[in-house]
Amino acid sequence: MTPRYRLVIFDFDGTLADSGDWFVSVLDPLAERFKFRSVTAEEVEMLRGRTSSEVIRYLGIPRWKLPAIGRYVHALLAQQADRIALFDGIVAVLQKLAENDVRIVLVTSNAEDNARAILGSANAALFERFECGASLFGKARRYRRVLRKTGVAAAEVISIGDETRDVVAARKVGIAAGAVLWGYANRDALTQAKPDFLFERPEQVLGLVLGDAA
Repeated sequence: MTPRYRLVIFDFDGTLADSGDWFVSVLDPLAERFKFRSVTAEEVEMLRGRTSSEVIRYLGIPRWKLPAIGRYVHALLAQQADRIALFDGIVAVLQKLAENDVRIVLVTSNAEDNARAILGSANAALFERFECGASLFGKARRYRRVLRKTGVAAAEVISIGDETRDVVAARKVGIAAGAVLWGYANRDALTQAKPDFLFERPEQVLGLVLGDAA
């Protein structure tokens, strides 16, 4: 059977890598260093249902500070990458897609060195391209670059992420949008974003992309 999609664009944090607890653990030090609002555990849970823009406004972070915060977080994560693992089942998904000649690309706001360190060399080698360092609001531009560089038609591409912004970016470039329910955003927020597909478990990605070939 021919796979349903020739190319899968994966997000990283919250989709492949279980980095949510780590990000929460550094929020207070970040708030102190960059002078934005600190949040309680209850507020963190509430923010999982908000868009990136809404979270930034709630925390009181001026947009001009975002690049500096991003660089600092990436450097900090590089020092603590051993605290972050891939979600259970993700390695099998990546390997099975590669075995069935489905091309896979990573588009993330994280740094490429961090993504490669957490993936491990064998898993990283399965990816055709790394589009890293995307801004919180710049994923659509990265998706367009992937389409241009790979030469795959939009109808044959699906993006898979864990946040509403991933769905929005996919819509902008005309590719299918898949959303995972094991990441940052909660079910209600993702459902309201109306992705084409919702995944409860990693193996469901294989069922969709590969169909009978899975």
